Amino acid sequence: WPFDLARIRLGYGERLRRDGHARQARTQLAAALDTADRLGATPWAARAGAELRATAPTRSRAGSAHLTPQELQIAELAARGLSNKAIGERLYLSPRTVGAHLHHVFPKLGIGTRAALRDALTTAVS
Repeated sequence: WPFDLARIRLGYGERLRRDGHARQARTQLAAALDTADRLGATPWAARAGAELRATAPTRSRAGSAHLTPQELQIAELAARGLSNKAIGERLYLSPRTVGAHLHHVFPKLGIGTRAALRDALTTAVS
């Protein structure tokens, strides 16, 4: 039952990550990703890969070092012009969750609007 086991590991890894146990989540998510890849379950592999990326240690960009990996990923997608719904579909999150993340990102970057995201992230990189 490798597919079922991969789905269980993915769900468990998602839960661990959301509860703040990134290290344990990476183990489960990596196993889920490996199995989904081997089985050719592309949507499940994409979901596991996105979750695994969200557990990565925070990047050491000067202005965005205090953003969580998921906040940074959402901010980058929003800066490219994607709507909350489109970002949510891509990252398997609800549009409200995306909005909540952006609500936390704006004060961290010292901006007040979505339009300022691209400039704030560009400044943080250089």
